[in-house]
Amino acid sequence: MVSQVNPEERQREIAAFERDLERIKGGRGMLMHALHLAQNRFGYVPSDVQQIIADTLKVPLSTVYGVITFYSRFTLVPKGRCDLSICMGTACYIQGAESLLKEAEETLGIKSGETSPDGSFSLSTTRCVGACSLAPVVTVNGEVHGRMTVQEMKKLLDDLKKQYASQPESDEDK
Repeated sequence: MVSQVNPEERQREIAAFERDLERIKGGRGMLMHALHLAQNRFGYVPSDVQQIIADTLKVPLSTVYGVITFYSRFTLVPKGRCDLSICMGTACYIQGAESLLKEAEETLGIKSGETSPDGSFSLSTTRCVGACSLAPVVTVNGEVHGRMTVQEMKKLLDDLKKQYASQPESDEDK
């Protein structure tokens, strides 16, 4: 992730991203492709990168922003080193996902859509991860944890806090 790097490194990342954009310009689905490139490179889609995408692909900035905010895959804020997501789809919700979200918010001290001040954790909800038979489902950095109970959530959060809260940001995370 590039959210907290020095200005020279940031400029190198922006230049590399602009080269990637030039390669896809004019292709089908280029806006979605560009947003995936940005999300993967930066860990989120910062406002300056949104403007670069709009200018390069010749689409209105409002369109870029609209697509980012429509799809839950994209985010406008940097993700934490540990990205925790609670599925709130029908099957998960009925099976107690709301209690899991409440536990995560209380334990981590952040609300859904936020990242902890130290950058260790981000918390979000999603509509469906396609694992309804495992409801309720929690994902940790994309890894699915199914049939979660509040007790299992407490244990998972304790383990994650031990792993991530004391872990300094590595060069790979930048």
